[in-house]
Amino acid sequence: MLIVLAGFTAFGGLVALLAGAHGLRQTRRIGEAGLRAWALVKPAPPGADRPLLQFETVDGRVLEIPSPVPLEPGTRAELSYAPEDPRDVVLLGREPTAVDRWFVAAGAAVLTLGLALLVAGF
Repeated sequence: MLIVLAGFTAFGGLVALLAGAHGLRQTRRIGEAGLRAWALVKPAPPGADRPLLQFETVDGRVLEIPSPVPLEPGTRAELSYAPEDPRDVVLLGREPTAVDRWFVAAGAAVLTLGLALLVAGF
């Protein structure tokens, strides 16, 4: 029974670690290789807690998307967006990486616990 618990624990830790690593990789990829634009920060629509970002892509499309981080309406923010999906943005200088780093750390800790339980079970 301990081996099954250890396996599930290790698997859960691995999933959390990989999710955090993927988030960090995506943020870095879009920040470095994405296309840059300036966005106007518009007020949040009724019932939403985040303001909207309005920006123009290099092909002339004007997009309005929810901001990934809280911002003051009426200001401007520089962003980088993925050319294949302009709705996937990173606000330069305001990258929210704390949650992804937490997932990596917690996943590594839970994975280590699962492996220790696995070794103890044998």
